[in-house]
Amino acid sequence: MTDARLRHGRRALALSFFVQGVAFALLVTRIPGIQDRYGISDGLLPVFLAAVPVLAGVASVVTEKLVARVAPSRVLRWSQPVVLLALVGAGAGDALWMAAVALGLFGLSVGALDASMNMLGVSLQRTYGRSIMLGFHAAYSLGGIAGASLAWAGAHWHVSLFWSYLPVALVLGPLAFLAGRWYVDAKGAQPEETGGPGGAGGLSFRLLLPLCLVMTFAYIGDSTVSNWSAKYLQDVLGSSEEAATVPYNAYMVTTLLGRAVGDLGVRYFGASVVVRAGAVLAACGFALVALAPSVWLGIAAFTVLGLGLSVIVPQTFAAAGRLFPGNSDAAVARLNVFNYVGFLVGSPLVGALGDAWSYRGAMLVPMVLVLVTVVYATSFGARGARYGGGHEQPRTVDVG
Repeated sequence: MTDARLRHGRRALALSFFVQGVAFALLVTRIPGIQDRYGISDGLLPVFLAAVPVLAGVASVVTEKLVARVAPSRVLRWSQPVVLLALVGAGAGDALWMAAVALGLFGLSVGALDASMNMLGVSLQRTYGRSIMLGFHAAYSLGGIAGASLAWAGAHWHVSLFWSYLPVALVLGPLAFLAGRWYVDAKGAQPEETGGPGGAGGLSFRLLLPLCLVMTFAYIGDSTVSNWSAKYLQDVLGSSEEAATVPYNAYMVTTLLGRAVGDLGVRYFGASVVVRAGAVLAACGFALVALAPSVWLGIAAFTVLGLGLSVIVPQTFAAAGRLFPGNSDAAVARLNVFNYVGFLVGSPLVGALGDAWSYRGAMLVPMVLVLVTVVYATSFGARGARYGGGHEQPRTVDVG
Protein backbone atom coordinates (compact mmCIF):
# COMPACT_ATOMS: atom_id res chain seq x y z
CA MET A 1 0.00 0.00 0.00
CA THR A 2 1.51 3.32 -1.08
CA ASP A 3 1.86 6.38 1.11
CA ALA A 4 -0.41 8.23 -1.33
CA ARG A 5 -3.15 5.66 -0.81
CA LEU A 6 -2.90 6.04 2.95
CA ARG A 7 -3.09 9.82 2.63
CA HIS A 8 -6.23 9.50 0.52
CA GLY A 9 -7.72 7.21 3.13
CA ARG A 10 -6.88 9.67 5.88
CA ARG A 11 -8.49 12.58 4.02
CA ALA A 12 -11.58 10.55 3.18
CA LEU A 13 -12.03 9.58 6.83
CA ALA A 14 -11.54 13.20 7.94
CA LEU A 15 -14.32 14.17 5.53
CA SER A 16 -16.57 11.57 7.15
CA PHE A 17 -15.90 13.03 10.60
CA PHE A 18 -16.66 16.50 9.22
CA VAL A 19 -19.96 15.40 7.67
CA GLN A 20 -21.00 13.72 10.92
CA GLY A 21 -20.21 16.91 12.84
CA VAL A 22 -22.42 18.91 10.47
CA ALA A 23 -25.33 16.45 10.69
CA PHE A 24 -25.27 16.14 14.47
CA ALA A 25 -25.06 19.91 15.01
CA LEU A 26 -27.94 20.53 12.59
CA LEU A 27 -30.12 18.16 14.58
CA VAL A 28 -29.33 19.19 18.16
CA THR A 29 -29.33 22.95 17.52
CA ARG A 30 -32.79 22.80 15.91
CA ILE A 31 -34.46 20.67 18.60
CA PRO A 32 -36.85 23.54 19.49
CA GLY A 33 -37.88 23.73 15.83
CA ILE A 34 -38.47 19.96 15.68
CA GLN A 35 -40.51 20.18 18.88
CA ASP A 36 -42.69 22.94 17.42
CA ARG A 37 -43.11 21.19 14.07
CA TYR A 38 -44.44 17.98 15.58
CA GLY A 39 -46.14 19.47 18.64
CA ILE A 40 -43.99 17.45 21.05
CA SER A 41 -44.80 18.41 24.62
CA ASP A 42 -42.13 19.41 27.14
CA GLY A 43 -42.89 16.22 29.05
CA LEU A 44 -42.50 13.99 26.00
CA LEU A 45 -39.44 15.71 24.55
CA PRO A 46 -36.92 14.10 26.97
CA VAL A 47 -38.22 10.67 25.92
CA PHE A 48 -37.53 11.46 22.26
CA LEU A 49 -34.11 12.89 23.06
CA ALA A 50 -33.14 9.96 25.28
CA ALA A 51 -34.20 7.45 22.62
CA VAL A 52 -31.51 8.70 20.21
CA PRO A 53 -28.45 7.83 22.38
CA VAL A 54 -30.10 4.62 23.63
CA LEU A 55 -30.64 3.37 20.07
CA ALA A 56 -27.16 4.60 19.12
CA GLY A 57 -25.70 2.50 21.93
CA VAL A 58 -27.61 -0.56 20.72
CA ALA A 59 -26.35 0.02 17.17
CA SER A 60 -22.77 0.35 18.43
CA VAL A 61 -23.02 -3.08 20.09
CA VAL A 62 -24.53 -4.56 16.92
CA THR A 63 -21.72 -3.00 14.88
CA GLU A 64 -19.19 -4.89 17.01
CA LYS A 65 -20.77 -8.13 15.81
CA LEU A 66 -21.24 -6.90 12.25
CA VAL A 67 -17.60 -5.98 11.63
CA ALA A 68 -16.62 -9.59 12.30
CA ARG A 69 -18.20 -10.29 8.89
CA VAL A 70 -18.18 -6.93 7.12
CA ALA A 71 -15.32 -4.43 6.98
CA PRO A 72 -15.85 -1.28 9.09
CA SER A 73 -15.33 0.80 5.96
CA ARG A 74 -18.45 -0.71 4.40
CA VAL A 75 -20.49 -0.07 7.53
CA LEU A 76 -19.36 3.55 7.54
CA ARG A 77 -19.88 4.06 3.82
CA TRP A 78 -23.52 2.93 3.98
CA SER A 79 -24.49 4.31 7.39
CA GLN A 80 -23.46 7.89 6.67
CA PRO A 81 -26.08 8.47 3.91
CA VAL A 82 -28.71 6.95 6.22
CA VAL A 83 -27.83 9.50 8.91
CA LEU A 84 -28.37 12.32 6.42
CA LEU A 85 -31.62 10.80 5.12
CA ALA A 86 -32.89 10.48 8.70
CA LEU A 87 -31.99 14.13 9.27
CA VAL A 88 -34.05 15.16 6.24
CA GLY A 89 -36.86 12.92 7.45
CA ALA A 90 -36.89 14.71 10.80
CA GLY A 91 -37.61 17.94 8.95
CA ALA A 92 -40.10 16.53 6.45
CA GLY A 93 -42.79 14.86 8.54
CA ASP A 94 -45.90 16.28 10.14
CA ALA A 95 -47.06 13.52 12.51
CA LEU A 96 -45.62 12.40 15.83
CA TRP A 97 -44.95 8.87 14.61
CA MET A 98 -42.90 10.30 11.73
CA ALA A 99 -40.70 12.15 14.20
CA ALA A 100 -40.28 8.94 16.19
CA VAL A 101 -39.27 6.98 13.09
CA ALA A 102 -36.86 9.66 11.84
CA LEU A 103 -35.16 10.17 15.21
CA GLY A 104 -35.04 6.41 15.80
CA LEU A 105 -33.38 5.87 12.43
CA PHE A 106 -31.00 8.72 13.17
CA GLY A 107 -29.99 7.11 16.48
CA LEU A 108 -29.44 3.66 14.99
CA SER A 109 -27.41 4.93 12.03
CA VAL A 110 -25.37 7.32 14.19
CA GLY A 111 -24.39 4.44 16.50
CA ALA A 112 -23.13 2.38 13.56
CA LEU A 113 -21.43 5.40 12.04
CA ASP A 114 -19.67 6.55 15.23
CA ALA A 115 -18.39 3.06 15.98
CA SER A 116 -17.15 2.28 12.46
CA MET A 117 -15.68 5.77 12.00
CA ASN A 118 -13.57 5.50 15.14
CA MET A 119 -12.61 1.90 14.30
CA LEU A 120 -11.11 3.15 11.03
CA GLY A 121 -9.44 6.06 12.79
CA VAL A 122 -7.78 3.79 15.37
CA SER A 123 -6.60 1.27 12.77
CA LEU A 124 -5.31 4.00 10.45
CA GLN A 125 -3.41 5.62 13.31
CA ARG A 126 -1.83 2.25 14.09
CA THR A 127 -0.80 1.94 10.45
CA TYR A 128 0.75 5.42 10.46
CA GLY A 129 2.64 4.65 13.67
CA ARG A 130 1.98 8.10 15.13
CA SER A 131 -0.89 10.03 16.66
CA ILE A 132 -3.41 11.28 14.07
CA MET A 133 -6.67 10.56 15.93
CA LEU A 134 -7.10 14.09 17.27
CA GLY A 135 -7.02 15.41 13.72
CA PHE A 136 -10.09 13.36 12.82
CA HIS A 137 -11.98 14.69 15.81
CA ALA A 138 -10.85 18.21 14.89
CA ALA A 139 -12.63 17.68 11.57
CA TYR A 140 -15.73 16.66 13.55
CA SER A 141 -15.51 19.86 15.60
CA LEU A 142 -15.13 21.91 12.43
CA GLY A 143 -18.23 20.21 11.03
CA GLY A 144 -20.07 20.99 14.27
CA ILE A 145 -19.22 24.67 13.93
CA ALA A 146 -20.37 24.65 10.30
CA GLY A 147 -23.58 22.81 11.17
CA ALA A 148 -24.39 25.14 14.07
CA SER A 149 -23.78 28.14 11.81
CA LEU A 150 -26.11 26.73 9.15
CA ALA A 151 -28.72 26.06 11.82
CA TRP A 152 -28.43 29.63 13.09
CA ALA A 153 -28.86 30.96 9.56
CA GLY A 154 -31.90 28.76 8.98
CA ALA A 155 -33.52 29.89 12.23
CA HIS A 156 -32.62 33.53 11.63
CA TRP A 157 -34.11 33.58 8.12
CA HIS A 158 -37.06 31.37 9.14
CA VAL A 159 -36.13 28.59 6.72
CA SER A 160 -38.13 25.41 7.30
CA LEU A 161 -36.36 22.39 8.74
CA PHE A 162 -36.80 20.45 5.52
CA TRP A 163 -35.19 23.12 3.34
CA SER A 164 -32.45 23.63 5.91
CA TYR A 165 -31.58 19.94 5.88
CA LEU A 166 -32.17 18.90 2.27
CA PRO A 167 -29.37 20.94 0.58
CA VAL A 168 -26.86 19.67 3.16
CA ALA A 169 -27.87 16.06 2.52
CA LEU A 170 -27.79 16.51 -1.26
CA VAL A 171 -24.28 17.98 -1.18
CA LEU A 172 -22.57 16.05 1.63
CA GLY A 173 -24.29 12.68 1.18
CA PRO A 174 -22.96 11.84 -2.32
CA LEU A 175 -19.61 13.46 -1.49
CA ALA A 176 -19.11 11.28 1.59
CA PHE A 177 -20.32 8.16 -0.22
CA LEU A 178 -17.87 8.70 -3.09
CA ALA A 179 -15.03 9.46 -0.68
CA GLY A 180 -15.83 6.14 1.00
CA ARG A 181 -14.12 4.25 -1.81
CA TRP A 182 -10.83 5.54 -0.39
CA TYR A 183 -11.40 4.29 3.16
CA VAL A 184 -8.65 2.00 4.41
CA ASP A 185 -9.15 -0.97 6.72
CA ALA A 186 -5.85 -1.74 8.45
CA LYS A 187 -5.36 -5.31 9.65
CA GLY A 188 -2.77 -7.01 11.74
CA ALA A 189 -0.69 -5.98 14.74
CA GLN A 190 2.91 -5.23 15.46
CA PRO A 191 4.90 -8.12 16.91
CA GLU A 192 5.70 -6.11 20.01
CA GLU A 193 2.01 -5.38 20.54
CA THR A 194 0.82 -8.96 20.53
CA GLY A 195 2.45 -9.70 23.86
CA GLY A 196 0.24 -7.22 25.74
CA PRO A 197 -2.89 -8.06 27.67
CA GLY A 198 -5.05 -7.55 24.59
CA GLY A 199 -2.57 -8.77 22.04
CA ALA A 200 -3.95 -12.26 21.70
CA GLY A 201 -7.19 -10.91 20.28
CA GLY A 202 -9.20 -11.29 23.50
CA LEU A 203 -11.19 -8.46 25.00
CA SER A 204 -11.23 -8.12 28.77
CA PHE A 205 -13.88 -5.69 30.03
CA ARG A 206 -11.91 -5.36 33.27
CA LEU A 207 -9.00 -3.88 31.33
CA LEU A 208 -11.32 -1.72 29.21
CA LEU A 209 -13.32 -0.42 32.20
CA PRO A 210 -11.01 2.51 33.11
CA LEU A 211 -11.32 3.82 29.55
CA CYS A 212 -15.10 3.35 29.68
CA LEU A 213 -15.22 5.47 32.82
CA VAL A 214 -13.03 8.16 31.23
CA MET A 215 -15.30 8.22 28.17
CA THR A 216 -18.41 8.53 30.35
CA PHE A 217 -16.95 11.33 32.46
CA ALA A 218 -15.75 13.24 29.39
CA TYR A 219 -19.20 13.14 27.81
CA ILE A 220 -20.87 14.12 31.08
CA GLY A 221 -18.67 17.22 30.90
CA ASP A 222 -19.44 17.77 27.22
CA SER A 223 -23.20 17.38 27.67
CA THR A 224 -23.08 19.79 30.63
CA VAL A 225 -21.66 22.47 28.36
CA SER A 226 -23.97 21.78 25.42
CA ASN A 227 -27.16 21.59 27.51
CA TRP A 228 -26.57 24.00 30.38
CA SER A 229 -24.04 26.68 29.37
CA ALA A 230 -26.68 29.05 27.92
CA LYS A 231 -29.03 28.61 30.88
CA TYR A 232 -26.17 29.03 33.34
CA LEU A 233 -25.03 32.28 31.79
CA GLN A 234 -28.54 33.69 31.56
CA ASP A 235 -30.06 32.51 34.86
CA VAL A 236 -27.02 32.46 37.14
CA LEU A 237 -24.80 35.20 35.73
CA GLY A 238 -27.61 37.40 34.39
CA SER A 239 -26.50 37.63 30.75
CA SER A 240 -28.65 38.63 27.80
CA GLU A 241 -30.17 35.96 25.55
CA GLU A 242 -27.65 36.81 22.82
CA ALA A 243 -24.66 36.57 25.18
CA ALA A 244 -25.94 33.23 26.45
CA THR A 245 -25.25 31.70 23.02
CA VAL A 246 -21.55 32.63 23.17
CA PRO A 247 -20.17 29.99 25.62
CA TYR A 248 -21.04 26.97 23.50
CA ASN A 249 -19.66 28.60 20.35
CA ALA A 250 -16.46 29.48 22.20
CA TYR A 251 -16.30 25.95 23.58
CA MET A 252 -16.60 24.48 20.07
CA VAL A 253 -13.89 26.76 18.70
CA THR A 254 -11.41 25.94 21.44
CA THR A 255 -12.26 22.24 21.12
CA LEU A 256 -11.32 22.52 17.45
CA LEU A 257 -8.08 24.34 18.30
CA GLY A 258 -7.13 21.82 20.99
CA ARG A 259 -7.69 18.89 18.65
CA ALA A 260 -5.89 20.59 15.77
CA VAL A 261 -2.64 20.76 17.76
CA GLY A 262 -3.22 17.84 20.13
CA ASP A 263 -1.57 15.19 17.94
CA LEU A 264 1.72 17.10 18.14
CA GLY A 265 1.48 17.08 21.92
CA VAL A 266 0.88 13.32 21.96
CA ARG A 267 3.85 12.71 19.67
CA TYR A 268 6.21 14.78 21.82
CA PHE A 269 4.98 14.14 25.36
CA GLY A 270 2.94 10.94 25.16
CA ALA A 271 -0.79 10.32 25.41
CA SER A 272 -0.95 9.99 29.21
CA VAL A 273 0.68 13.38 29.77
CA VAL A 274 -1.65 15.09 27.30
CA VAL A 275 -4.74 13.43 28.81
CA ARG A 276 -3.67 14.38 32.35
CA ALA A 277 -3.12 17.97 31.30
CA GLY A 278 -6.47 18.07 29.51
CA ALA A 279 -8.31 16.65 32.52
CA VAL A 280 -6.72 19.15 34.91
CA LEU A 281 -7.46 22.02 32.54
CA ALA A 282 -11.08 20.91 32.13
CA ALA A 283 -11.50 20.60 35.92
CA CYS A 284 -10.10 24.11 36.32
CA GLY A 285 -12.61 25.28 33.71
CA PHE A 286 -15.55 23.81 35.64
CA ALA A 287 -14.22 25.33 38.88
CA LEU A 288 -13.98 28.74 37.20
CA VAL A 289 -17.53 28.36 35.88
CA ALA A 290 -18.80 27.63 39.40
CA LEU A 291 -16.96 30.64 40.85
CA ALA A 292 -17.39 33.11 37.96
CA PRO A 293 -18.69 36.46 39.25
CA SER A 294 -19.48 37.94 35.83
CA VAL A 295 -20.69 37.01 32.36
CA TRP A 296 -17.36 37.43 30.61
CA LEU A 297 -15.46 35.41 33.18
CA GLY A 298 -18.08 32.70 32.75
CA ILE A 299 -17.53 32.72 28.99
CA ALA A 300 -13.76 32.55 29.56
CA ALA A 301 -14.25 29.54 31.85
CA PHE A 302 -16.26 27.64 29.22
CA THR A 303 -13.51 28.50 26.73
CA VAL A 304 -10.91 26.86 29.00
CA LEU A 305 -13.20 23.84 29.25
CA GLY A 306 -13.08 23.35 25.49
CA LEU A 307 -9.30 23.19 25.46
CA GLY A 308 -9.23 20.67 28.29
CA LEU A 309 -11.94 18.27 27.16
CA SER A 310 -10.90 18.37 23.50
CA VAL A 311 -8.07 15.81 23.85
CA ILE A 312 -9.70 13.23 26.11
CA VAL A 313 -12.21 11.44 23.86
CA PRO A 314 -9.96 10.92 20.79
CA GLN A 315 -7.15 9.62 22.97
CA THR A 316 -9.53 7.27 24.79
CA PHE A 317 -10.44 5.60 21.49
CA ALA A 318 -6.76 5.47 20.54
CA ALA A 319 -5.85 3.94 23.90
CA ALA A 320 -8.44 1.18 23.39
CA GLY A 321 -6.81 0.35 20.07
CA ARG A 322 -3.37 0.12 21.67
CA LEU A 323 -4.64 -1.90 24.62
CA PHE A 324 -6.34 -4.48 22.36
CA PRO A 325 -4.36 -4.42 19.09
CA GLY A 326 -5.70 -7.80 18.07
CA ASN A 327 -9.33 -6.84 18.71
CA SER A 328 -9.44 -3.08 18.40
CA ASP A 329 -12.74 -2.94 16.46
CA ALA A 330 -14.64 -4.67 19.29
CA ALA A 331 -12.91 -2.51 21.90
CA VAL A 332 -13.86 0.70 20.06
CA ALA A 333 -17.47 -0.46 19.60
CA ARG A 334 -17.89 -1.24 23.30
CA LEU A 335 -16.14 1.95 24.35
CA ASN A 336 -18.37 3.96 22.02
CA VAL A 337 -21.42 2.86 24.03
CA PHE A 338 -20.16 4.89 26.99
CA ASN A 339 -20.19 7.99 24.79
CA TYR A 340 -23.99 7.71 24.91
CA VAL A 341 -24.03 6.75 28.59
CA GLY A 342 -22.32 10.06 29.35
CA PHE A 343 -24.91 11.98 27.35
CA LEU A 344 -27.78 10.17 29.05
CA VAL A 345 -26.40 10.75 32.55
CA GLY A 346 -24.83 14.20 32.24
CA SER A 347 -27.69 16.50 31.36
CA PRO A 348 -30.30 15.09 33.80
CA LEU A 349 -27.70 14.88 36.58
CA VAL A 350 -26.69 18.53 36.32
CA GLY A 351 -30.30 19.64 35.89
CA ALA A 352 -31.50 17.73 38.95
CA LEU A 353 -28.66 19.04 41.11
CA GLY A 354 -29.21 22.56 39.82
CA ASP A 355 -32.90 22.47 40.73
CA ALA A 356 -32.39 20.78 44.10
CA TRP A 357 -29.25 22.65 45.13
CA SER A 358 -27.71 25.30 42.86
CA TYR A 359 -26.31 25.42 39.36
CA ARG A 360 -23.00 26.69 40.70
CA GLY A 361 -22.76 23.66 42.95
CA ALA A 362 -23.90 21.36 40.13
CA MET A 363 -20.87 22.41 38.06
CA LEU A 364 -18.59 20.89 40.70
CA VAL A 365 -19.86 17.38 39.92
CA PRO A 366 -18.51 17.16 36.33
CA MET A 367 -15.39 18.90 37.66
CA VAL A 368 -14.74 16.04 40.09
CA LEU A 369 -15.64 13.36 37.55
CA VAL A 370 -13.34 14.68 34.84
CA LEU A 371 -10.56 15.05 37.40
CA VAL A 372 -10.82 11.30 38.09
CA THR A 373 -9.37 10.88 34.59
CA VAL A 374 -5.99 11.86 36.05
CA VAL A 375 -6.06 8.67 38.12
CA TYR A 376 -6.79 6.55 35.05
CA ALA A 377 -4.26 8.28 32.80
CA THR A 378 -1.88 5.32 33.12
CA SER A 379 -4.32 3.40 30.88
CA PHE A 380 -3.21 5.69 28.03
CA GLY A 381 0.43 4.58 28.17
CA ALA A 382 3.53 5.05 30.27
CA ARG A 383 4.24 8.60 31.34
CA GLY A 384 6.46 10.34 28.82
CA ALA A 385 6.17 7.54 26.27
CA ARG A 386 5.86 8.57 22.63
CA TYR A 387 3.25 7.09 20.38
CA GLY A 388 4.90 5.11 17.65
CA GLY A 389 7.93 7.22 16.88
CA GLY A 390 7.76 6.96 13.13
CA HIS A 391 9.75 3.74 12.89
CA GLU A 392 6.88 1.27 12.81
CA GLN A 393 6.32 -0.70 9.65
CA PRO A 394 2.96 -0.31 7.87
CA ARG A 395 0.47 -3.11 8.41
CA THR A 396 -1.44 -5.04 5.83
CA VAL A 397 -4.34 -2.89 4.62
CA ASP A 398 -7.52 -3.54 2.73
CA VAL A 399 -9.36 -0.91 0.76
CA GLY A 400 -13.02 -0.50 1.69
